[in-house]
Amino acid sequence: MKAARLYEYDPAMNVKLRIEDIPSPTITKPDEVIVKVGAAGLCRTDLHIIEGVWQGIMDPHGALLPYVMGHENAGWVEDVGSAVTSVKPGDAVICHPLRTCGICLNCHHGHDMHCEHSQFPGLGLNGGFAEYFLTNERSLIKLNTNIAPLDVAPMADAGITAYRAAKRAAKMLPPGSYCAVLGVGGLGHIALQVLREMSGCRTIAIDREPGARLLAKQLGADFVLDGGPDLIEELKSITGGGAHVVIDFVGELGVENICWRLLRKGGEVIVVGYGGTIQVPTLDLVANEIKIGGSLVGDYTELVELMELNADGKVTMHYTQYKLDDINTAIDDFKNRRFTGRGVIVP
Repeated sequence: MKAARLYEYDPAMNVKLRIEDIPSPTITKPDEVIVKVGAAGLCRTDLHIIEGVWQGIMDPHGALLPYVMGHENAGWVEDVGSAVTSVKPGDAVICHPLRTCGICLNCHHGHDMHCEHSQFPGLGLNGGFAEYFLTNERSLIKLNTNIAPLDVAPMADAGITAYRAAKRAAKMLPPGSYCAVLGVGGLGHIALQVLREMSGCRTIAIDREPGARLLAKQLGADFVLDGGPDLIEELKSITGGGAHVVIDFVGELGVENICWRLLRKGGEVIVVGYGGTIQVPTLDLVANEIKIGGSLVGDYTELVELMELNADGKVTMHYTQYKLDDINTAIDDFKNRRFTGRGVIVP
């Protein structure tokens, strides 16, 4: 099968994925499923993987290289193991990004993303930038009728990551409150839609890219700001003192040390993007009683919920399509923000 593989990590991101023919995956365990990839989302985590940000955690010696990247996958069931009963060949499915065990305590609590034995396809384990992808039955959700894998693939990670953060924020945002969304990219534009459906708050979308700001307006953001040097004062003027909740989908490039300054007293920052380092004087934490916490990818149940919102047309993915042969062009376009929303790779 055709696949795009990573052969080395490079902080400067001068390396390119190699398009080559490799053996198709085979089923070796009774709960495994082979998916014919319909589409695979291109994620900022993919850029960080290439940069080597994850190497120290997942592959300190580079022993797992080369491997197929791609962890936002959807397609059609091609083959199933002997114990699989919930899906059959031909079924359209979306894949939760983690392969989880289902038997550890975290899995029993429904916290799939904290599975003690999880595997992460696309990071050290072959993922979906290929014609076929191996996963397990536990990670699959059958798509509603008339939902195409191409239209939802990035929701496997970008979608549920944004959904989890926005759902958490919505619980703290009664009508009349303010939520600032930093970064209206592949995740931020999903969060705006989820907040619209789950909260009566007023949303403030912040992005430096004109295309992202236009998308935010189209999605119904109450206020759209360009993130200029007067951002803090501008936002506090709009909100009468600061946002009740800030969701930071950037987490680097200096944004991580602006996000908490946008809060009013008693507010909370939900950090989703990563790569930078937050520096907050303890006096600010105490005097303003603000909270700063992270939010990881959503669990299986949250992906089910998001798929229902999508099936009802309430949350949709804005994307640009690329062929697998053009994946390096897609990565370069992503780095340089030449598209709005998400890039999607189609084998």
